[in-house]
Amino acid sequence: MSRNETLRRHAEALDFFTQRVHAVRPDQWDAATPCTEWSVRQLVNHLTVEQLWVPPIVTDGATPAEVGDRFDGDLLGDDPVAAWDRAAAGALAAFSAAGALQREVHLSFGDVTGEAYCAQMTTDAAVHGWDLARAIGADERMPGELAEFSLRETTPYAADLAASGMFAPAVPTAPDADAQTRLLGLLGRKV
Repeated sequence: MSRNETLRRHAEALDFFTQRVHAVRPDQWDAATPCTEWSVRQLVNHLTVEQLWVPPIVTDGATPAEVGDRFDGDLLGDDPVAAWDRAAAGALAAFSAAGALQREVHLSFGDVTGEAYCAQMTTDAAVHGWDLARAIGADERMPGELAEFSLRETTPYAADLAASGMFAPAVPTAPDADAQTRLLGLLGRKV
């Protein structure tokens, strides 16, 4: 995959999630999501925190230990939408900076390229965008190229994700299912 494609898909995933964050009604922040341990607010906070990690990891070369507990807890404050928008803009800028995707970055499971980290974050935003859409009754359809990119990204390590206990076991899908359905099934989502 090309670096340009990775950056395009990353921007697309953030936009997909952003549109759904902006659609959350005031009475929906405590609603349940397909991620059974998270409400809508907790899901948005999770993605916000993940975006906040990107600048120190990618731009500053920090290790998870150096970042420490800086981003623990609920960081959405009184304006969850604005908190998300700021975090997403920071992550987008960090990944888009010259040389960012070629750089080695330090993650909790080891060192990878900035491009591999960006691809992982892209898939996470896409799948959680679907979770958020399902929770608030918004359009669940990912852009086709984003679903295909995320499926290609996830397939090689999907079994490891399920074995980690952080994801539900894969849900079988029809052989002719579209990329989004296969992606979601791979990550334990029932469509």
